[in-house]
Amino acid sequence: MAATTATSSKSKTTKPAGEAPSAKTETRIGYIRQTGERAVDVPVGAVLTARERINGAVEPWTKSETRGRELRGLRRQVKGELDRFERRGGQARRKATDRVLATGNRVGERVRSVESTVQQSRDRLGDGLKKAQGTVRGRVSPDA
Repeated sequence: MAATTATSSKSKTTKPAGEAPSAKTETRIGYIRQTGERAVDVPVGAVLTARERINGAVEPWTKSETRGRELRGLRRQVKGELDRFERRGGQARRKATDRVLATGNRVGERVRSVESTVQQSRDRLGDGLKKAQGTVRGRVSPDA
């Protein structure tokens, strides 16, 4: 009968109150506890971090000596940014002006080339016209 009792006690799923929980149960409980702790720790940590950042941003403005330093720093930063913008704008303006001048020079050269071609054509046409007039006069009035 002792063998039967031992077999039946192994098949039971509940353990007596004095026994320790199994490793699987401990792992589950640990995971649940850890998840609950994270659910509390994350928002608390976020609030503390936000508070520190706000204090860090406000603190320099609360004392007169640090306020002046902050203002000088901001002025220096703004001046640096404006100087950078001015340099970039000046470079872009000069580059655009150079492009316009170069294009104007190319157009001017082309205009002069066309004017020269037109003048040469006009001169040749005038010479041909004078020759033709002389030929026609010679044929029309051979006595004159």
